[in-house]
Amino acid sequence: MDKWYKTIQTLTEDFLTWRKRRKLKKIEKQKKKHPLIDWLEAFLWAAVVVLFINQYFFQAYQIPSGSMKNTLMIKDRIFVNKFIYGPEVLPGLWKLPGFKVPKRLDVIIFESPTYISRGTLFDVVQRILYMITLSLVDIDRDQYGNPRPHFLIKRAVGVEGDRIRMVEGDVEIRPPGEKEWIPERELNVLYRPDYEIRRTVKKEEYEKIKRVATEDAYEHLLLRINPEEQDHFVDSNVRYDDIYEWSKCRYRTLYSLYPHERDYGSEWRKAEIGWYIPEGFIFPMGDNRDNSKDARYFGPVNLKNVLGRAMFIYWPLNRIGPIE
Repeated sequence: MDKWYKTIQTLTEDFLTWRKRRKLKKIEKQKKKHPLIDWLEAFLWAAVVVLFINQYFFQAYQIPSGSMKNTLMIKDRIFVNKFIYGPEVLPGLWKLPGFKVPKRLDVIIFESPTYISRGTLFDVVQRILYMITLSLVDIDRDQYGNPRPHFLIKRAVGVEGDRIRMVEGDVEIRPPGEKEWIPERELNVLYRPDYEIRRTVKKEEYEKIKRVATEDAYEHLLLRINPEEQDHFVDSNVRYDDIYEWSKCRYRTLYSLYPHERDYGSEWRKAEIGWYIPEGFIFPMGDNRDNSKDARYFGPVNLKNVLGRAMFIYWPLNRIGPIE
């Protein structure tokens, strides 16, 4: 028994001696290292940690526009949960499976379907710099120096199986199994009663939008509109208040005047019938409904292009809090 204890004691002493010598060697090596190299190693290690967290768990993101006002304001800085829907192995490449899919009314960040890439290498470098600097540095800019909208942040208004249409700027949804169209506000009560949709175009303004659309259709076909129906006091720029409703009314008028032109009828019917959200897709829209370029213009978004869910505002200090 004594022999066994002696063996254990010897092994323990040898291990402690080896560990102490190793520690002393490390200290001596550290003393010989140039301070600049030491600082550089610390910086690179911190950058790797930040990059790892941003790539697989939480990424910092800056709000570029007012499309989500008042939920998110321009220049708000937020954290996005990337782990929940499945992160990418590398920036822009090979998305891993997540443990959840976006639900109705989740605020999500996704790759813009209209974004034109400058190449895989540029995208990877740009996203690495953006993540390491916590959204402070963005090298992906247009000719005027403004950030190009590579990623968009909107709310998941429609989910797979839904049908969605627009009626004078208001959303109507027909979920799977429903025969009637349900106004968005009524449906949202079941999911999030406190969710506020921001509208800037008033109901009475849609009559002007439709009149301008009708006049534009007549002008396009080089036809004269009935002078009694023409309104010289309506500003033609009113079309931009709701370009989608203006376009729908314009194509309807064009088709009624030239029913043999199938393109007119096709565009009008698409606007009238709306969209079907297929499996594996989602329909994101901005909370600031009349100031948002969203799925109404580029269609449903593939879930593979959804990067994460907006979780928390961390800047400015007076707006710190969770994102609902």
